[in-house]
Amino acid sequence: MFVSCTFIIIIVTSIISYASFKNENFKNQLLFSPFEYSNNKKWWIILTHGFIHADFLHLFFNMYVLYIFGPSLESYFISSSEIGWVYFLSFYLLGIIFSTLPSIFKHNNNPNYRSLGASGAVSSVVFAYIIIFPLRELGLLLIPGVFLPGFIFGVLYLVAEHYLSKKQYSNIAHDAHISGSVFGIFFILAYDYKNLLIFFEKVVYYFQNF
Repeated sequence: MFVSCTFIIIIVTSIISYASFKNENFKNQLLFSPFEYSNNKKWWIILTHGFIHADFLHLFFNMYVLYIFGPSLESYFISSSEIGWVYFLSFYLLGIIFSTLPSIFKHNNNPNYRSLGASGAVSSVVFAYIIIFPLRELGLLLIPGVFLPGFIFGVLYLVAEHYLSKKQYSNIAHDAHISGSVFGIFFILAYDYKNLLIFFEKVVYYFQNF
């Protein structure tokens, strides 16, 4: 019987996040602090922060997006390798780690900076999905009923995240979203370079038939 790695991640993340809602000290031990990571050698927080969230809405949104995109990407890995679930799980965990790189460089001397959540890894999943399925339509959260081909959605998403990261309107780690997205692209292309060729073929086909 096949057990979806995506759903296991969702369940584990939900359990750990819920536990952190009930125990602030537990949450503080797991959230990511570039200062603690760089200066006090708390190496585990580069990964554990991806399994806790600020509140139920934060948790729901990340796990909902993972639920939408994760199974298709997981199926891709499983169909292309006998150990596809290992690739998918490794990809997800590395997405958590790589999403922290900008904050390590920018905030390693700032003891007040904290971050948490699976957004970076989820962004990796979404953008790997876009590379494989560039013409599948994705909806715009802020404009209900508007759907765009994945590759166009991806470009607009990165532009918006870059703008918001410069303006710093909120405490959202937009840099983590960007680095997670970029990691997703590079991982899926490194996994099989043919994905790049197929991606461009589909995009060209789209514009030829626009």
